[in-house]
Amino acid sequence: MVSPAQAHAMRVAAMLVASENNPAPANASEYELMLLKLAQDRARLKQIESQRGKIEVKRKLLPEYVPWIEGALKGNGAQDTVLMTIMVWRIDTGDWRGALDIAAYALRHNLVLTDQFERNLPCLIAEEIAEQAKAGEPVPLAILLEADALLNSYDMPDQVRAKLAKAIGMAQLKEAGEGLAGMALVRKQQALVSLKRALGLHDACGVKKDIERLERELKNAAKPEESSSGTG
Repeated sequence: MVSPAQAHAMRVAAMLVASENNPAPANASEYELMLLKLAQDRARLKQIESQRGKIEVKRKLLPEYVPWIEGALKGNGAQDTVLMTIMVWRIDTGDWRGALDIAAYALRHNLVLTDQFERNLPCLIAEEIAEQAKAGEPVPLAILLEADALLNSYDMPDQVRAKLAKAIGMAQLKEAGEGLAGMALVRKQQALVSLKRALGLHDACGVKKDIERLERELKNAAKPEESSSGTG
């Protein structure tokens, strides 16, 4: 458990490390200590075979990094391995809001992931969040839309962007439910746009049947309206 005094020291040290004007502060040893802690925690995670078990341990460890992250996000964009790793852990554990806060900062300051992650930052954010949604995790539609907007101008493989577009479309469908009126209808119309976007990006992304079914549903929903408008 981190004491209030330790938390304050961590915030201040992170702010100094993250300052472009002070890339190697006198108390850089604080950063080295955080890197050591991170290495120890990674070693602990490597000993766990179960992915679910890893996630549970990450969830327990993350609060210990909060003061450092708070300090780092007030800095001016120096590279920070601790910050970037915690962003990924937050995605893994479903802390979408916390992950996107770091992602926005990292993209704004052109921070990069360590070689361990084997992908560039925009690609990792899009793919990991989309994969979590595909796996059935309750990724809120608002988070998916925010991630899409955040990553809109960044280069990544079409297949990865298609995964995110598909995740958005499926979330819109889920939010629509079974209805075909009011906001439910709007959500299904939005879902059709999202799924068609995914298909346009990657022909084999697995949305063709969903699009066909949705088009039939929306067409049938419009028939009564067309009939009533033609009478008089």
